[in-house]
Amino acid sequence: MTQPLLPEDANAFGDFLDLLKALIRQPSVVGAEHAFFRVLQRELEERGAQVTWYEGLLVAQGNQPDRCHFSAHIDRHGLVCTGPNEFQFAAFVAGKRTNLLGTDVANELKETLMNRFDATPVLAYEPWSGAYRGAGLIDNAYICEYRNNLIFEVEGLEHLVAGTPVGFSDRLRVDQGMLSGQLDNVLTAAMLVHLFSLGYEGTAFFTAEEESGGSWRYLLEWYRRFGKPTNQLYVVDTSPYRNREEADKQWITLRNRDEHAEFNPQTTGQVAQLCHQHAISFGFKDHYIEQLNQQRLGSNRQAQSLGRTELGRILANADGLVDGTTIQIPTTGYHTMNETASVQACQAFLTLLRAIEADPAEPATQT
Repeated sequence: MTQPLLPEDANAFGDFLDLLKALIRQPSVVGAEHAFFRVLQRELEERGAQVTWYEGLLVAQGNQPDRCHFSAHIDRHGLVCTGPNEFQFAAFVAGKRTNLLGTDVANELKETLMNRFDATPVLAYEPWSGAYRGAGLIDNAYICEYRNNLIFEVEGLEHLVAGTPVGFSDRLRVDQGMLSGQLDNVLTAAMLVHLFSLGYEGTAFFTAEEESGGSWRYLLEWYRRFGKPTNQLYVVDTSPYRNREEADKQWITLRNRDEHAEFNPQTTGQVAQLCHQHAISFGFKDHYIEQLNQQRLGSNRQAQSLGRTELGRILANADGLVDGTTIQIPTTGYHTMNETASVQACQAFLTLLRAIEADPAEPATQT
């Protein structure tokens, strides 16, 4: 693949990396994102954006707020203290995923998470102010036989009280053309902030609780209160692949649909056309998953879901008020401390966002 023509020079992309390095150091555990909103507010206002807070939502607007709408979720996985030296996976707590309510997650997922973060360094913080409350190391994880809940024990944070969020300590790593860290979804959130440095005049939404399936409510509430009769939304995120060979087949991941809804075909087609114009390679995630499922037919393996995205949840509940598509960066190591994206994909992603801003799709007319 050839390098796309980028509107930013090397120094401008360096500015983006500096911003990403700073943001990835700030914890934003699902269900306890207020402190990260404060950090985002400062960064956005320094870049000239007008910032407004709502419950579960930060809205940044330029001088032409109706011109283009992008959205990124800002929560990341982490833990929350639920008792003396007892911590649970924050997404399960925020999403009320317990066997007591009949919404429990599968034991297979619990066992995966139980081993994924062994010996991972963590830090505790006040959920509103972001004040530091100590650092520790995950030294044990087990499934409680009485509650059937996944429990973590952390060395060094025995003093915490219940309700304290605990984020995974992280730094951005840049090596051989790859960016690595807990990228989902600070990566594309940082890109939306960086757009304001480049003169972005539209609107950027930053949502909370996407990892627990709740972010769509906050954004749809904003549209029901402030939206136009028709609203065109581009949701940005990362997208997982099994290995680098599969991820590197495209710089941009698009989707026609997810498990919840079909995305706007005209808007998706417009984004694909802009990719062609800027020599940006792209692939459709739903096609990729359908091909994998075809391969699994003969092996009696369970079919893979098309995925559940923030946009799909919004469209399924918007009654036509909101339409749009999603744009994602292909990654490997999804939902780990080593999620990895190529620098080329990130550069192409920024190029595409700026091209969309310059030529946004016309909203579909409601019928």
